[in-house]
Amino acid sequence: MQGERRRRGSGVEHTKPATRAAGPDAATGRRGAVVAALMLAMALAALDSTVVSTAVPQIVGDLGGFSVFSWLFSGYLLAVTVTLPVYGKLSDTFGRKPVLVAGAVVFLLGSLLCSLAWNMAALIAFRIVQGLGGGALQGTVQTLAADLYPLKERPKIQSKLSTVWAVSAVAGPGLGGVLATYADWRWIFLVNLPIGAAALWLIVRHLHEPERAPRTRPRVDWAGALAVFACGGVLLTALVQGGVAWAWWSAPSCALFATGLALLGAVVWIERRAAEPIIPGWVWRRRTIAAVNLALGALGLLMVAPTVFLPTYAQSVLGLAPVAAGFVLSVWTLSWPVSAALSQHVYRRIGFRDTALLGIGAAALILFAFPFLPYPGAAWQPTLLMLVLGGALGLFQLPLIVGVQSTVGWAERGTTTASVLFCRQTGQTIGASVFGAIANGVLASRLGGAGDLDSVTRALDDKAAAESTRHAIADAVHAVYLGAGCAAALAFLVLLCVAPRRFPVLTD
Repeated sequence: MQGERRRRGSGVEHTKPATRAAGPDAATGRRGAVVAALMLAMALAALDSTVVSTAVPQIVGDLGGFSVFSWLFSGYLLAVTVTLPVYGKLSDTFGRKPVLVAGAVVFLLGSLLCSLAWNMAALIAFRIVQGLGGGALQGTVQTLAADLYPLKERPKIQSKLSTVWAVSAVAGPGLGGVLATYADWRWIFLVNLPIGAAALWLIVRHLHEPERAPRTRPRVDWAGALAVFACGGVLLTALVQGGVAWAWWSAPSCALFATGLALLGAVVWIERRAAEPIIPGWVWRRRTIAAVNLALGALGLLMVAPTVFLPTYAQSVLGLAPVAAGFVLSVWTLSWPVSAALSQHVYRRIGFRDTALLGIGAAALILFAFPFLPYPGAAWQPTLLMLVLGGALGLFQLPLIVGVQSTVGWAERGTTTASVLFCRQTGQTIGASVFGAIANGVLASRLGGAGDLDSVTRALDDKAAAESTRHAIADAVHAVYLGAGCAAALAFLVLLCVAPRRFPVLTD
């Protein structure tokens, strides 16, 4: 089958021979154990933020530091995002196993240190250590998933990993609440240790990567890695804290953006001269990879609308209890992995790009439909939209990830996967800042003064002002969903205009 060009009329992507062997040898009979290890490792990363979020009141009550507790999440997110490109390149240079083992060890060390934190500053610092390991977990697990399976079987492992994220989104808040209420918030971090130890044991024992052709001593672009880390950290900090800790046009914000832009120039200068750059230029010169990066960046952007703003809408506008509001959001985690698993039957007929266009086109229509829901409406209406949205996004994301991983050989797959995940994470960070500013702007115009979503929702206890406040919150969330719909439309246009109609797939 290697080297064969498939018939275009079948709808399957055209292929060309791969330049090297695929990942770990499935004939060893150990692939199931490795897949179990990957699912456990992914569960560590997926559960992390959702478990911690419900224990914040107990953590703040014990350690103090209410004014900076948001950095428990921002610090972790920043560390994960800026390390993704570095780990991707390292996995292509030294192999997946050493990078995954090192990342898991760092993550578990961070978890242990978090459980021993004596104040909020220490906990935030140790959460950043966790994030430094979490970047290796997320990127390397996704890369190994492509190494383990040939193209026709990749939807199996991807749907399993999607299921891990779905279960974590539903079970994480409940698990965090139970541990914080009946044990101690420190157990939220300690439970990572046995799960991580099991994953490490399975990886060390059962993951055997094939021998690669001898090569000269690898040259690691440490200067580029440091520049990427510094640039990403500064720019993402500016986006996360802008409009929250300080005004957008304040001195700290302008200083951070100016420093970030200067560091961006340094990254370009260093990477153009490096023998083995951390972010090689071909990531953006190849149409397929560039289009997928931009499209999944838009996906990260639009995902902020439901994940951040829908629970507030459900509680403040629909009057639902927190548990019921969480259910309205969680239904998309049920349809997303199901749709992702079934997407292979679509892209085998019409191709990766057209399947993704179908999914993101449907997602755009759903997001644009949200502002037309009646006020105050019934809970089943946004629930139904979220259920369908999850199905649409499953049809969009998985074909792009499987497709772009299949266009590169083993030596480029880690870098390619990391670039895709980096763009999605960056999109989420930008989306949180942009949509937060949109929501606060709408609230200020509707209520005749400055305000933010958190302070306005607390004002709902005032019965006299409750109705007008609910209308303002509904308008703010509607504006955010319109913005998310525009992000989906942008992803549609990028795929339509930039991505090739047939991905140049390599056979394994």
